[in-house]
Amino acid sequence: MLRVLAGQQRFRPLSVLIAAKRLEKLMPILEQLAQEVPVFLASPPVLDTIVGFELHRGILALAERAAPVRADDLLAGLPDRALVLALVGIANHDNMGGLFRNAAGFGVDAVLLDPTCCDPLYRKAIRVSVGGVLRVPYARLGEGEDLIGLLARRDFTPVALSPSGETALSDLPPLARPALLLGAEGPGLPDATLARCRTVSIPMAPGFDSLNVAVAAGIALHQLRVS
Repeated sequence: MLRVLAGQQRFRPLSVLIAAKRLEKLMPILEQLAQEVPVFLASPPVLDTIVGFELHRGILALAERAAPVRADDLLAGLPDRALVLALVGIANHDNMGGLFRNAAGFGVDAVLLDPTCCDPLYRKAIRVSVGGVLRVPYARLGEGEDLIGLLARRDFTPVALSPSGETALSDLPPLARPALLLGAEGPGLPDATLARCRTVSIPMAPGFDSLNVAVAAGIALHQLRVS
């Protein structure tokens, strides 16, 4: 993830703290940082004391959050063919990290978060995303902002993934600007949201209709990207 941080422009690195024994191996990455970014060295016990748990990789970095971007502005800057991931009520940091990892892996152009989603820059979410949170542009909708209306204004087709979806994912025709909507495990997407979307499902074995939300996202994003 330090390599990802050093190679992107959205989050400004402020400082790096690493285990002294890792310095030589990490030099090619550290040399990518601006000269004014300090790099501190410490022994593993000192690192563990600072973090509060055993830090196996011996690497910590501090970066400045990017200025918030309005969701509408983010969508306005996307190309004619684009893929968006829109998340509603994702409160689990493991799932958030997994979703951003899939978004990075399948070339998602932007991620939209509703106001109830957890922070993708939380430490655990960043780690699970393997740096995907630092790669994929995202924006959080304001309280009361209409997600479906926003997507429609920017010519995106909202595709809601649900076990009760009307169309099998594999039968969905190619779309130039799809926006995949996902809700939290359990409650899923609100009925009012589903009613305004094209709904799709992932066919599964009889008697079982549940996948982890990040797993389901990976399957759906692959289908939308290659179609």
